[in-house]
Amino acid sequence: MAVSEIIGAAVGVLLLVVVAYVVVGSTLFAAETVTSAQKDLTLRQETRIRTAFAINDQYNLTDSRIILANITNTGNEIISDFKHMDVIVYDKDSGEYEVCTYDTAGGTAGTWNIANRYNEFIHPYSLDPCEKYQIRIMYNGNQPKWFQITTANGIYASAIL
Repeated sequence: MAVSEIIGAAVGVLLLVVVAYVVVGSTLFAAETVTSAQKDLTLRQETRIRTAFAINDQYNLTDSRIILANITNTGNEIISDFKHMDVIVYDKDSGEYEVCTYDTAGGTAGTWNIANRYNEFIHPYSLDPCEKYQIRIMYNGNQPKWFQITTANGIYASAIL
């Protein structure tokens, strides 16, 4: 009988060690996941803080549904994720907003593209700090009054025509 008590105690201690290992392992994994998520969020927020741009020289081409504008990177981050940037155009005739998506070829209504990169030679197709691009917005409305450009990380600038 004494042997069965010793075996039972050994099995109990072994089970206690296994349970402790699983609990500690899962706690460490959860802590590592939370720390990684917080680090990613901090890096994303730092990128947002360093991102800024301005819209200049905007005008609507006469007798066409095209807006031309210059955007200048006034921040410290490179802006290059154009396919995830949106342009919102407000038409004062209809009172509606239109979201224009990026299209490298351009030419279709409801899209925008880069019309002129102004002799860029460092980081082609990336708007580096202090660089300027001319963008072309093709919209469906009749008389645009206002538009807004929003980057992939949520920074935006707007202009009145």
